[in-house]
Amino acid sequence: MEKPVLLAVFILLLGCTTKVENHAEASGPTTIDSRKEVVCFIYHRFGDSRYPSTNISLADFEAHLRYLKTNDFTALTFSAAIDYLRSNQTLTKVAVISIDDGFQSFYKNAIPLLKKYDFPATLFINTETVGIGDYMGWKEIKEAHDQGIEIGNHTHSHAYFLNHPETERYEAFEADVKQTQELIEDNIGQAPETFAYPYGELDLKMKAIIKSLGFKAAAEQNSGVIYNGTDLMQCPRFPMSESYAALDRFSMKAETKALRVNSKTPESFVLPEGENTPVLKLNFALVGLRVEQLQCFIQGSACRINQALNEDSTVTLTLTPKSPISTRRRTLYTVTVPSDEGRWRWFSHLWINPNAD
Repeated sequence: MEKPVLLAVFILLLGCTTKVENHAEASGPTTIDSRKEVVCFIYHRFGDSRYPSTNISLADFEAHLRYLKTNDFTALTFSAAIDYLRSNQTLTKVAVISIDDGFQSFYKNAIPLLKKYDFPATLFINTETVGIGDYMGWKEIKEAHDQGIEIGNHTHSHAYFLNHPETERYEAFEADVKQTQELIEDNIGQAPETFAYPYGELDLKMKAIIKSLGFKAAAEQNSGVIYNGTDLMQCPRFPMSESYAALDRFSMKAETKALRVNSKTPESFVLPEGENTPVLKLNFALVGLRVEQLQCFIQGSACRINQALNEDSTVTLTLTPKSPISTRRRTLYTVTVPSDEGRWRWFSHLWINPNAD
């Protein structure tokens, strides 16, 4: 074999080796278990009863951590959980504790409990408010990072970007995200790998920007379970506050499985102009599901369900609210259905109306 050919073969093999190293933790072919799932929870404030809609009591938070520990969950940071999904790591029960905004109550009240149970967490911070009022300062954020808390990007301004005109929205959004990347790297020595959309609001172009910037994954605020079929730029999280914090409700969500949707129409979360009763269509496999017990919940309205059974052993759901939802800024459509083994499967879609308060 001539030398140029040998060189070409060597370069090809080198390229293949590099690709495997970037996507697998072990040598050899990567076998990803399709059953892998991750349940992710979102918190804001801890032991701060001034804000009940975003607060959780310390007793409830500790009960959550204790449940995860005693029921054999592996707690991971958000980025490590994504690595778990994409690797050949052994199948296990994985939970993520995520926190948005970076309030002082997380530093003062939640970190000691996380240490007690030896759990990591992911903190998404908006950098414009660092060190102001109730927000953690850079010294505290760096200390949390050094103790194993992943620091994620939550934009600089935490603005309602969907309220920006489209001619300005995307440039402003990208600049905001980049500014936060730089500030976090300058102050803790590491740029974030993960992102959380402020208020859980996004459109398709914003999602494309986050992907183009190289983030490993991005988190929303609609409920559900992450699995290998999830769009990693739109990962669901279960909100936790005083309204949802009772242990029976937490444990039910911790044990919930993903409703693995084949297709969703529309893809966008943004409510079309002038639309009052938006239609959502979902398609998923029937196998192993008790579809006769399927439930639909729509915030602020009752849900009208139409089920069509297809020849390919799938079902197509058409969901419509019975009353207008356009007066709400954010409206969640949630579908739950039990499986044959008695576990709930869960999916939700968030409609966002930028014209509502």
